[in-house]
Amino acid sequence: MSESFDPLDPRLEVGTWISDAFDWFTETFQPVLDVIGSVLEGAYNGVFDVLSAPPFLVMIALFAGLGWLVRSWRFAVVTVVGFYLVAAMDRWDGAMQTLSLVLVAAFIATAIAVPLGIWAARSQPVSNVLRPVLDFMQTMPPMVYLIPTLGAFGIGVVPGMISTIVFAMPPGVRFTELAIRQVDTEVVEAGQAFGSSPARILRQIQLPLALPTIMAGINQVIMLSLSMVVLAAMVGAAGLGLDVVSGLQSLNVGRGVEAGLAVVVLAIYLDRVVSALADRAPVVRASRVRA
Repeated sequence: MSESFDPLDPRLEVGTWISDAFDWFTETFQPVLDVIGSVLEGAYNGVFDVLSAPPFLVMIALFAGLGWLVRSWRFAVVTVVGFYLVAAMDRWDGAMQTLSLVLVAAFIATAIAVPLGIWAARSQPVSNVLRPVLDFMQTMPPMVYLIPTLGAFGIGVVPGMISTIVFAMPPGVRFTELAIRQVDTEVVEAGQAFGSSPARILRQIQLPLALPTIMAGINQVIMLSLSMVVLAAMVGAAGLGLDVVSGLQSLNVGRGVEAGLAVVVLAIYLDRVVSALADRAPVVRASRVRA
């Protein structure tokens, strides 16, 4: 016989309910979860194979060339110095594993966040629904995300990647919604006066004008993804985060600092590249919005 509820001494078995619901979910959708896990792991392995196959000097040259193309030769020089330092500290493989995880997770988070942000900007009810969900996703301690993902996918890179996607996605949604809403209404009305359809206005007016702010959101997604690498290592993800965890467990200050410096190099490089791409946002011309 169940105990009666005492309002002066309340006890709701919320954790038990959630655990039972999670068990039902994993048992019911295990085939789907297996497919998702295989796809994510395959994407991660594919990106890592591409990044790790060439000699590190070739990759440094490619990274520097991209930096020169989107920013300046000075940034290219800094890129060479930074990534050569990573290789000299014997952290190159870990850096490429971390970069692979971040690129895949950030790409998926962005692919989900940008459409959601556009939808929220065009529909107030959708915005009202998404806002508390995003608040919940951002305020929940990120380590909590590791518990259900570890139970659903087991030890490896996949639970860390999914936790990273969930944790890093909210800024992308918020920045995209804000960017679309901040587009000058007079410009939108000019497109409507030319007879452009809503889809064409979105594609040729709102998105180009909103692109700098959207890119700022993507930048935040990437930085939050990098901040999750240590937690991802706690559930089996390889990379620089694993070096940090190993340094913590063995109190090896040098190993932890070397891995931390490598993360800093990756963060600076990705931040500057994405910021430079945002500065290259196209200019909207009237001829582009005519029907």
